[in-house]
Amino acid sequence: MAAGIGLIPGIAQAAGPAAPAAPAAPAAPAAQGAPATGANPDAARKTKGKTFTSPADRTVVTTPSGAKAGGTARAQGAQEVPDPHISIYLDATTPTAHSIDLRSHIITWDDAEVEAVVSWGDGTTDTYSAALAGFRGDARNVTHTYAAVGSYDVKVTVKHAASGAEAVNELKFVTDGTEFTAHEPTRLLDTRSGLGAARAKVGARSSVALKVAGAAKVPAGVGSVVLNVTATNTAGAGHISVGKTKELTETAETSNLNFVAGQTAANLVIAPVGEDGYVHLFNAGWEPVDLIADVTGSFKATPAAGYGSVTQTRVVDTRAGVGTAKGQVPGYGTFGVEIAGRGGVPKGATAVALNLTATNPRSAGHLSAYPSGQAAPVTSNLNFTAGQTIANAVIVPIGADGKITVRNGSWDPADVVVDVVGYYSPDSRSAFSSAWVPMRLLDTRKDRSWGLRPAGPVPARKAEVMRFESDTKTPRVDGWALNTTVTNTRGNGFLSVTPDPNFWSDYQNGTAITPQRPVSSALNWTAGTTVPNLVQTPAGKGAIIDFWNQGWEDVDLLVDLVGYYQTI
Repeated sequence: MAAGIGLIPGIAQAAGPAAPAAPAAPAAPAAQGAPATGANPDAARKTKGKTFTSPADRTVVTTPSGAKAGGTARAQGAQEVPDPHISIYLDATTPTAHSIDLRSHIITWDDAEVEAVVSWGDGTTDTYSAALAGFRGDARNVTHTYAAVGSYDVKVTVKHAASGAEAVNELKFVTDGTEFTAHEPTRLLDTRSGLGAARAKVGARSSVALKVAGAAKVPAGVGSVVLNVTATNTAGAGHISVGKTKELTETAETSNLNFVAGQTAANLVIAPVGEDGYVHLFNAGWEPVDLIADVTGSFKATPAAGYGSVTQTRVVDTRAGVGTAKGQVPGYGTFGVEIAGRGGVPKGATAVALNLTATNPRSAGHLSAYPSGQAAPVTSNLNFTAGQTIANAVIVPIGADGKITVRNGSWDPADVVVDVVGYYSPDSRSAFSSAWVPMRLLDTRKDRSWGLRPAGPVPARKAEVMRFESDTKTPRVDGWALNTTVTNTRGNGFLSVTPDPNFWSDYQNGTAITPQRPVSSALNWTAGTTVPNLVQTPAGKGAIIDFWNQGWEDVDLLVDLVGYYQTI
């Protein structure tokens, strides 16, 4: 069924598909690629950005003599200079990863000509003049784009032409965009042993606070952290949500990880970090559960490594001998993977974003990915049972020789598939902007806002076509971080997520070409399972992404916006 998209403002309906209601009977499916009609908001603009203010009472006024002006006249020799009573109110927002939208409101008690200079804190300035009509003042927005993410002192200086007085107000601005610093896989939380929290299961409908800023080698002041979150010793079905505050996490209508009784399940999470340096993990199930969290990197508003988005590319398939020897990886065996210089990853990249898949395992176990040249960590990236095919997103540092190592943590052999989806490099300035909380963009179990898409599953062997920006031929976003979940599965299958080759206008006027069916997978499912996975993908030239149901039965699909990468 084609979606169109019509993104839902704010946080949409519930995610944790624990015991979901049966979906409404779908309308007759549209032909592949036929969009729904209606307006479409911009996903990136729906995320809650930062706001910075400096109130008018912080304005400092200086007369030509150098004296500070207050509420009375200032004497200069024998002549009194009237106080011009200038006030400047500043308010700034973050429209893109690297930019500032500064609103300045200048007020004087009298009619006056003024000249304003905006110093952006990076050595550049903008100047404008204004004729003020008393208390009505002058309010305007001025925008600026920084070459690098970071913290900047923004200052507005206003010169009063008649008196020569100057007024100054300033604020500290931090870009919304953040860059990535890789971290060797390190366990921060394990409730089984009391690492990072009490040695006890997380209770039903309860949360645990995990200090991440300053833990291990994670720096203070990080905006987001990359965690592989695992639920184990599960006694019932449920889901886990991860967020920056306890309240936001426990009231979230989205999920990061789903599980059933007896299952050990993992998913990669890019979680926003609270100002106190904590993240919160909420057990939304009705039974206690053990939680594990392994860190592999963090994002901060300082130059480090920007993102490079690539179309998903297979670099390893042990079934076919791609990228390594043909044949299953022995129990507790390892193999190296050449990453730098392959699959679109340049030399000098510090970390790589992968989709890691285990298939045909002969017994239960786990896979771990880590930088080459290091000992195998105690961390894991995905867990499997005998005969299961399961995938999980991975962000892993690249070793000094340009390689990573993959380890089969099982007693018996298993096949391994590795797909590259992106990388992090000091040569890239594509910065990550995190959603305030994950935002539901699609839930096929429910009617879409404005009636753009009636409730109904994604048909077998069809794609859900979703537009992520307004109708454009010049997308502003380099890559999207999305948590995808399939539920109400009635057979085996897999999900593929790929850029769409069309513009939105092509769908509207009936000239869209049928996208080529992909062969790579983002997640795999079996009948009756609910499976999530983090997907990082570029959109197509028209900011459109296709979500392919590669199974032979209809499935419900949930898509949550985690964040996005921007160069501007």
